[in-house]
Amino acid sequence: MTDSPSGPSGASDSDAWEQMLRSLFGEDSEGILAEMRARGFSPEQISAASGIADNPAALGAALDQIRRMLGSDDASPVNTTVSHDVARHVASSEGDPTVTEVDRHRVREAFTVAELWLDAVTDLPPAGGTVAAWSRAEWVEATLATWNALTAPVATAVVGALTDLLSGQGDELDEPGAIPGADLFGPGATSDVLLRRVGSAVFGMQVGQATGTLAREVFGTTDVGVPLLAGPGTALVVHNVEEFAAGFEDIPADEVRLFLAMREAASSRLFTHVPWLRSHVTGLVDAYARGVVIDPDELESAMRDVDPTDTAAMQRALSSGVFGVNATPQQQATLLRLETTLALFEGWVDAVVAEAAAPHLPHVVQLREMMRRRRAAGGPAEQTFATLVGLELRPRRAREATHLWELLRAKRGGEGRDAVWDHPDFLPTAGDLDDADAFVARRGDVAAGDEDVDAALAEIFAQAQDDGGADGDDGPGEGERTD
Repeated sequence: MTDSPSGPSGASDSDAWEQMLRSLFGEDSEGILAEMRARGFSPEQISAASGIADNPAALGAALDQIRRMLGSDDASPVNTTVSHDVARHVASSEGDPTVTEVDRHRVREAFTVAELWLDAVTDLPPAGGTVAAWSRAEWVEATLATWNALTAPVATAVVGALTDLLSGQGDELDEPGAIPGADLFGPGATSDVLLRRVGSAVFGMQVGQATGTLAREVFGTTDVGVPLLAGPGTALVVHNVEEFAAGFEDIPADEVRLFLAMREAASSRLFTHVPWLRSHVTGLVDAYARGVVIDPDELESAMRDVDPTDTAAMQRALSSGVFGVNATPQQQATLLRLETTLALFEGWVDAVVAEAAAPHLPHVVQLREMMRRRRAAGGPAEQTFATLVGLELRPRRAREATHLWELLRAKRGGEGRDAVWDHPDFLPTAGDLDDADAFVARRGDVAAGDEDVDAALAEIFAQAQDDGGADGDDGPGEGERTD
């Protein structure tokens, strides 16, 4: 008879896991192990999936992580500790060189020049705030809170649906609301509570995986068209910029850095000095996400053959086939507004940077086209939101938007172009992208009308002032004393 693989004590792998679990759970271990087996988390499955039973230190660390995860009293739909740890790990998995003082100097210099060139083509002032040169890990630290918040509505729906699915498979095993050894995981640790904690942790892994992947691809804080910083500021991710520049044989790295700094600076000007834009974009994302429907049949199908101890399989299952495929009319309208806003944002940045860079950067045409292809191919924003929110964020009509902004600049000047951002009601619609000439003509009529109104008001105020002066020369008015 062939012996099964064994750990240092001679016990089988599954026995080693069970011994460790009994040590962890103490006198309540029998009830908890029965509960785990009933829900598919048996020591045998854990042993087969882990591959670390022969390493007592790794085994203890894994169990300690499980205990911390399930013992957390964080009620948020995304386990932010998990998302942070995973994001940091993924961001550095392909290398994350330390940012040197030389790197910081180059980035500061690039932004100084970029702001000067942009000042010549737009009246929107620099964003202000910190100018930073970041590593990938620093980008994660600066932006992860935004990703956690943006994905929270969908996480709530996914975790709720997952809890309902799993708890429905084993309700008969629980007394009302209680599980054996609940005190190990904090007060009130019912089976539903623990399932929600597991779901929150798994979704945290999703957010961390996506954010960490983004950290290896983005150039700054505005690549995705969504404001990732709470306040003003500009930054470049040094290693990503260097990798991008290395792909051009005939374009100096300094020119690539300057071009990307100009895009980051222009984007930050919009988000900082167009006061409604930040909340407008995030509000549209939130409105769409809150309408996402989790199909329970698809979720059950996706989870049916998944080993609950295989976190990678759990992540894949939750990122495919669980969102409702038919958007509501409200979601469709929200999506159209969001896509149009993103296209207008990208188009304005493209047009303004091209105008500002043309006298200075010899390869601006090639760099501009490379960025267009990068966005059209489906960049990091689209992939991340498709995974986490069921939403593709691609500025599909950025070229049409660029044409509209360039036409406005030609007809109305830089001031007339940028005045469109004064209020969300002034923004072009999807229909306006189809007929930019008509939109520009309407804007000209509006501007002419505004000038007429301003002239009329000025004439009225001048007349009132003249009348007041004349009245003042006519002696005492009504009710005034003459003595």
